[in-house]
Amino acid sequence: MELSELFARMTGRRREPERLVLPKVPTSEDLLAACDRVEAMVAGGAVPAPVASRVGRVSRTVRDTIPRLSSLGAGSLQAYNVMATATDYLPEAVGGYLRLPRQFADSRPVDRGKTSLMILIDQLDLLAATMDKVFDAVCRADADALVAHGRFLAEKFGTAAGGGALSLGPNVTIAPDPSPPSPASSPPSPDVSERGMGYPGPGSDSSGSDSSGGPDRLQPPTRSGES
Repeated sequence: MELSELFARMTGRRREPERLVLPKVPTSEDLLAACDRVEAMVAGGAVPAPVASRVGRVSRTVRDTIPRLSSLGAGSLQAYNVMATATDYLPEAVGGYLRLPRQFADSRPVDRGKTSLMILIDQLDLLAATMDKVFDAVCRADADALVAHGRFLAEKFGTAAGGGALSLGPNVTIAPDPSPPSPASSPPSPDVSERGMGYPGPGSDSSGSDSSGGPDRLQPPTRSGES
């Protein structure tokens, strides 16, 4: 029993329970600012080039994922990993390396024959792989939504190859017109028009008798006295 609790009991005063203060959830601006800070930590040759390139890769993936965190949900483990990487995991890994003398960190084995530099590179590779998986999961969710929307449109209007069909309800569907456009009407052949007007058509002799044995057509009148 603590002395303060014993004193509270003796005096009849109850000790108020301590309030649990939850940490503030970082906003998108907070996460972007954290990426800026960790990038500044490795700028200007402060770390070897392999470290700087890996930090840049992790930071870029985090930046690309931040606008899509809402699709993961605020309480999801993947969203938490992104926020923790930007505000804790990445800056702590880089800061731990920078607190060591450069010669010691790059040359002295400290764990299973690995130097502090090698350990840092392993940590950065692990963070990069984790952030890549989260980013792929976010993009996959958006791609699945696009595919589902395409299937909905195909169900409602039909496929583009079939011309589409408008669905007005469960039992009413307007199909596209399958008939091709009618070609332009061609003018009547000279044979038909001329025959309709009484002119001899092809195959008729000059006397007006049809070569096929048909009746004479439009013969000129004969004069009286002519045989």
